[in-house]
Amino acid sequence: MEPTDSYPVRVEGRLDPGLTRWLWLVKWILVIPHVIVLAFLWVAFFVLTVVAFFAILFTGRYPRPIFDFNVGVLRWHWRVIYYSYNALGTDRYPPFTLADRADYPARLDVAYPERLSRGLVLVKWWLLAIPHYLIIAAFTSGTTSYLWPWHGGPRGYDYGYGPDYWYGYGYAGGDWAGDGGWSWPGLLGTMVLIAAVALLFTGHYPRGLLGFVLGLNRWWLRVAGYAALMTDVYPPFRLDQGEADPAGPVGGPPPGTTPPPGATAPGVPPRQPGEQPPPAPPPPGTSAPPEER
Repeated sequence: MEPTDSYPVRVEGRLDPGLTRWLWLVKWILVIPHVIVLAFLWVAFFVLTVVAFFAILFTGRYPRPIFDFNVGVLRWHWRVIYYSYNALGTDRYPPFTLADRADYPARLDVAYPERLSRGLVLVKWWLLAIPHYLIIAAFTSGTTSYLWPWHGGPRGYDYGYGPDYWYGYGYAGGDWAGDGGWSWPGLLGTMVLIAAVALLFTGHYPRGLLGFVLGLNRWWLRVAGYAALMTDVYPPFRLDQGEADPAGPVGGPPPGTTPPPGATAPGVPPRQPGEQPPPAPPPPGTSAPPEER
C-alpha cells in the first residue's frame, strides 16, 4: 500500500494577500454563473463516471479522456468553493476552464492510474467509503453537498455557497434543508464563518485557520476522487493541514514516483545530456572560491 503522504489526489490553496473586508458578503451573487455551469458539468460527471465504471469493470482501465474531464470538473468546483464559502481564501475570480491554472491560488490534480482493480470498482464507492462518509457528514453538519455538489435530482441543487448555508439552509430536491429551523453549519462552515468575521473587522485572514480549513477540504476531495473511481488507494484518516499538499506541488511528478535523471524544479529547463549540475552554493559565512583563469 502506498504511504498516505503520497495520495494521488493533490489539493492546494494559497492565501491571497490583500483580501478585501467586505467582498465575501456578495460572493454568493458573484458565483451564480459558475453555479449554473457546474450544474451541467456535474450531471456530465455523473454520467461519465457510470461509463467509466463499466470500462473499469471489463478492462481494468479508466478511459483517459473521461478521467481528464472528471478531474477538470473537480478542479473547477474546487476553485469556485475556495473563492466562495468553503474557504474564502482568494478574491481572484475563478476562471471558466477545466484546465489547471498554475497562476490561480487554488489547484487540484489527480494522478492517472494505469490500472484499476475490477473487483474494487464494485464496492469502493459505497461500501468501503462509508467510514469516510460518516466523518465528512460530521464536519459538514450531515450535508452531502461537499462530497457531491448536487443531489435530489433535477428539482434542486445544494451547493452551499450562500451565507444562508451557514445557518443550515440550502435548496435541495424542492425543499429547504434544515426543515425551516436553525441548525449548526458544521465544523467547516463554522471555521469559514470565523475567518469571514475576522476578515470583516481586522482585514486579515488567520493563516492558521486557513490551514485547518484546507485540511477539511482536502479530506473530502480525496474521498470524492476515491468514490469517483479515480484511484484504488484508500483515503487516509488524517487531517493534512496547510496550504501545500504533503504529496508535493500540483503539477509536479505524480506521487510515489522518482523524478527522471536530469529533472529540475518546475519552471527550470531540464539539463541536457552530459551537462553537469550547477555547483552547490558555499556554506553560510564562507566566500566562494575564486574562478579558475
